[in-house]
Amino acid sequence: MSEHLHELGAVRLRELLASGELTPVDLASAYLARIEADANASGAFITVTPERALARARQLQDNPEAGSRRRDRLSAPLWGLPFADKDLEPREGVPTTFGSRAFVGYVPEQSSPLVATMDAAGGVSLGKTNTPEFGLPAYTENAVVAPALTPWGTGRGAGGSSGGAAAAVAAGLLPFAPGSDGGGSIRIPASACGLVGLKPSRGRVPDGSGVGSLAGLPVSGPIARSTADAALLLDGMIARRADGRQADRSALTAPAGERSHLDSLETPLRRLRIGFNTWSPWATRYEIDLDRDVAAVFEESKEHLARLGHQLVAFTPPDAPDYFDAFRTVWQAGAATIPLEGEALEVLEPLTRWLVGVGRTKLASELAQSLATLADFERSIIEQYSRFDVVLTPTLAQTPRPLGWFDAVDGERNFEQQCQFTPYTSYVNVTGLPAITMPAGSALGLPVGVQAIGRPGDEATLLQLSNELEREINWSHQYPPTW
Repeated sequence: MSEHLHELGAVRLRELLASGELTPVDLASAYLARIEADANASGAFITVTPERALARARQLQDNPEAGSRRRDRLSAPLWGLPFADKDLEPREGVPTTFGSRAFVGYVPEQSSPLVATMDAAGGVSLGKTNTPEFGLPAYTENAVVAPALTPWGTGRGAGGSSGGAAAAVAAGLLPFAPGSDGGGSIRIPASACGLVGLKPSRGRVPDGSGVGSLAGLPVSGPIARSTADAALLLDGMIARRADGRQADRSALTAPAGERSHLDSLETPLRRLRIGFNTWSPWATRYEIDLDRDVAAVFEESKEHLARLGHQLVAFTPPDAPDYFDAFRTVWQAGAATIPLEGEALEVLEPLTRWLVGVGRTKLASELAQSLATLADFERSIIEQYSRFDVVLTPTLAQTPRPLGWFDAVDGERNFEQQCQFTPYTSYVNVTGLPAITMPAGSALGLPVGVQAIGRPGDEATLLQLSNELEREINWSHQYPPTW
């Protein structure tokens, strides 16, 4: 049975754990064996922690009450399920590099709040997934380990910055994985790897809410092979005590009065009014071209949704010429806070050095004006999109890029290439709206996703729509050649 566990999906594995047909140790051992056999050819991991993982699995297994159906459903939604921390999330006692040579050898003494919540939800961490330096680029090629690859093509990158997480799930090395998304960093690699990737609303995931960060851009969310698995992981990531305090193993529940996202998939989806466009605010300064083969998949997706009974309406927002400078200023200013000085900066990769260098020249008045501009943009897009239940766009403008395609020296050119590859994702972070990428087809044998943007706080509708489209085209039962 262990040879095929990776094909079952997290929801089914959870059922087997709850019934006692499968133990946490058996499951962790099976995935660790796959990771060992992979020998990081996928570039999915920066660090693997088999001893810690098995010790954690035994700890769960030795608690006879922890695997009961009631506890599994209400108290520990991820009980016994393997995952891995993105290497931007510190875990006490485990090396954390942030994807940078500057932090090789760093071992944090305290875990991040998200790591603590994942543990409290019953998960078993197998290690740290690969990420580009400080999570800044839209591809996962760093100077620490091998690049993260999509298993669907030879020499094609997995995207970023949650590229290691997506590569691990797509290669069957994890059933699902948490990621973070500041400009598309969940949706980009999920699309490149043929997976579901959900960027929740700002504030939805308490330990990766975006609230308090610069412009509220980065949030944490799930990456999975199926919509149901993504919903289950989201439930684990937001599991909190009813009194709002940090979750612990003894009392994890969904928020009072709120159905779990997994349970919400049982509700039939109503007929939706779906707007669609291929608009990008980057088009005012960069040439944005949607690949013909990617555009064809987008058209097919609209046809599927129309056949499912939804109303599709073309809608294109007006140009937003101030977006370009405002977003770049905020992105550069964020990089400027990286805690390195003097000669230590020379260890950074060229793109990061460029972002840090430019960011540290920005005046407070420039940053304040840029934040105000993005706030105006947020209000405008939310108002314009409010006439729809969902807005559909491509996730990426191109298929997964070959390794080395992004300029490794010229920061300006590199940034332009990233925007041309991912022109539809970053503006959703600015708005704080939820968005999901759904596997929708393939171009030249490579996966293509479509993005659905929802109303504030309405992850449930996005997951229901994704589940409906998944059943229509049966994507969760399509496997890359490496399987």
